[in-house]
Amino acid sequence: MPDLLLEIFSEEIPARMQRRAAEDLKSLLTNALVDAGLTYEGAKAFATPRRLALTVAGVSKASQATREERKGPRVGAPEKALEGFLRGAGLSSIDEAQIQSDPKKGDFYVAVIEKPGREATEIIAEAMPVIIRNFPWQKPQRWGSGSLKWVRPMHSIVCTFGPETEEPEVIHFEIDGIKSGNVSRGHRFMAPDAFEVRRFDDYVSKLEAAKVVLDADRRKDIILNDAKNAAMALGLELVEDEGLLEEVAGLNEWPTVLIGSFEEEFLQIPDEAVQLTIKVNQKNFVLRDPNSGRLSNKFALTTNIIAKDGGEQIIHGNEKVVRARLSDAKFFWDADLKTKLESNNAKLSDIVFHEKLGTVAARVQRLENLAAELAPLVGADVDQAKRAARLCKADLVSAMVFEFPELQGLMGRYYAAAQGEDAAVAQAIEDHYKPAGASDSVPNNPVSVAVALADKIDVLTGFWAIDEKPTGSKDPYALRRAALGVIRLVLENDLRLPLRHVLVQSLRRNLADIAAARGEGALADLPFVKESEKAGHVIKDVFAMVSKAADVVLDKISEIVPEAPMEKGLIDDLLSFFADRLKVVLKDKGVRYDLIDAVYALGDQDDIALIVKRADALAELLGSEDGVNLLAGYKRAANILRAEEKKDGKTFDGEAEEGLLEEPAEIELTKAINVALTSLSSLIAAEDYSGAMAELAKLRAPVDTFFEDIHVNAEKAEIRDNRLRILSQIRGAVHQVADFSKISG
Repeated sequence: MPDLLLEIFSEEIPARMQRRAAEDLKSLLTNALVDAGLTYEGAKAFATPRRLALTVAGVSKASQATREERKGPRVGAPEKALEGFLRGAGLSSIDEAQIQSDPKKGDFYVAVIEKPGREATEIIAEAMPVIIRNFPWQKPQRWGSGSLKWVRPMHSIVCTFGPETEEPEVIHFEIDGIKSGNVSRGHRFMAPDAFEVRRFDDYVSKLEAAKVVLDADRRKDIILNDAKNAAMALGLELVEDEGLLEEVAGLNEWPTVLIGSFEEEFLQIPDEAVQLTIKVNQKNFVLRDPNSGRLSNKFALTTNIIAKDGGEQIIHGNEKVVRARLSDAKFFWDADLKTKLESNNAKLSDIVFHEKLGTVAARVQRLENLAAELAPLVGADVDQAKRAARLCKADLVSAMVFEFPELQGLMGRYYAAAQGEDAAVAQAIEDHYKPAGASDSVPNNPVSVAVALADKIDVLTGFWAIDEKPTGSKDPYALRRAALGVIRLVLENDLRLPLRHVLVQSLRRNLADIAAARGEGALADLPFVKESEKAGHVIKDVFAMVSKAADVVLDKISEIVPEAPMEKGLIDDLLSFFADRLKVVLKDKGVRYDLIDAVYALGDQDDIALIVKRADALAELLGSEDGVNLLAGYKRAANILRAEEKKDGKTFDGEAEEGLLEEPAEIELTKAINVALTSLSSLIAAEDYSGAMAELAKLRAPVDTFFEDIHVNAEKAEIRDNRLRILSQIRGAVHQVADFSKISG
């Protein structure tokens, strides 16, 4: 079967767009082939800086002829119905339709639509101009006097088609004066002459001869291996960077690695700043000394040509730029070190965090107070936590972070360490942004944990207060990530965090700052305040005070309004948000959604660590035969109770009366329940949920025996009610650890 070769040759395509563009080309063309009735065996797309290429193997020579019968309205139908039928079937007159009879429905029209098969060359020639004109570039350009838009000026198109055993033909089409053909070009400088191509294998080999490596992954391998080998020859190792490697592979058609150097004095700058300077400005890789673990004064650069002088001029040019950029970085570093980190906090008053939530300086004050409250809960020193929180945003106004925002936090750690701050404080300044994503590490130093929790909780309560919550897929303030960060910090450090209390305290501080900065009216305008019946009382008697000194009156707020109705609704909503995020975390761990719901249904679940322990223990129980059978017994008991309570209009709570127990099975079950309830109370108090689940599992046998031997709805009313109370006790015992009614199965 024939193969298709396509190349679109242009000026340089931005590296970040190449892979996506190649896949878009493959998707658009193969979809067009399939829609037209053609088949193919496989397709692969490629991209270099100056071309998109596509090979489609085993394309059918032509599409099959098709015949379709389309049923229409009945004979004598209204004119509008007939017009719609004709339009849909592509008929010009009702006389072109056939009439068929149905014994039940009578006569109706049928359109027979026959489509002849078409040659693949005709289909491709028709599809390509449409694909090119509507290609989904992010920023297409129009050049010259033509109307065609492409990411960069287009020069030529190769489009050949044919089987391996025959000479392929050119599929002819034209777009904006550019005619398809079988002529391509190689490297811009080393092999600029045109050459003819036939099919894909021929195309690849001729490109290689013309100093072009077509496959981006192969270009990446060349760069990576050559850079590693060059570093090894110097006794160094390459600092790998996948993002930079992908970009550099998209900048070079014939990559060649060279080694440059810079003055060792620049190594006084932190390694991360050196690496970022060289990466951002020159797209070069840094090399590391394996003995010291620090960067060396060498770097690896990638060039697109084999220079006649061995690359001396290229190396010299790169070294000149790197030296200039590192000089700037050293100036920033030295200047920042001369300024005490704490003195930068005054400048934070000029930075607005959010127009409704005040400045970064106000936020730092909230973080300092919240971190101090969190410190005892996470085992951190209070003074260190306060100090770290006070300094955690100070590097935002440093010259280095202004130049490289990616270094915020990290530079703060370096400045703090250089200025004699405690090591735990310096580390917390860097760590307080973590975890920033699913793959990011979680701090385990207690001071870092306290400040990291404070940072994320303050963001969440602040934006909840002003009703800027995530909606659908939109989350402009990364609040989902903040909640997941809190959850990971708690779980991976095995913390006991009273989340509701912490959220309330953080919310009140945000409200205090809103009132202090914008007056009572700002509070009255908050969406959740408007919905509160006591909003006027709260604003008048409580929040008027916070404009003077938020921390002084915080305790007074608690006395006057222990938890205002508006706060409770807002905190409940935020806790629900945490619950949704926790479900995502637990699902990733393999815990079923229904088990999580069963644990959460117990209510007032704001201790994340305990929720997870309960869910894990419940999953372990239900993974056993005893657990499965106990669940079945519970559901049977709950179903009977539900039906009888509905029928009688009352509940059957309370203990079973010993004097009304007649059968051995009900006597044994009652004893087992009483033993279980006694044990469960102490086990749950000790937070031994695995033990509690094991205790529940002991009920499996007496429950099974009870349902085998006992008829619950006895003729005597008092016996019936007593047995229903036994079922209620089963339900109550199980609900000590989880709401089994939420569990499927």
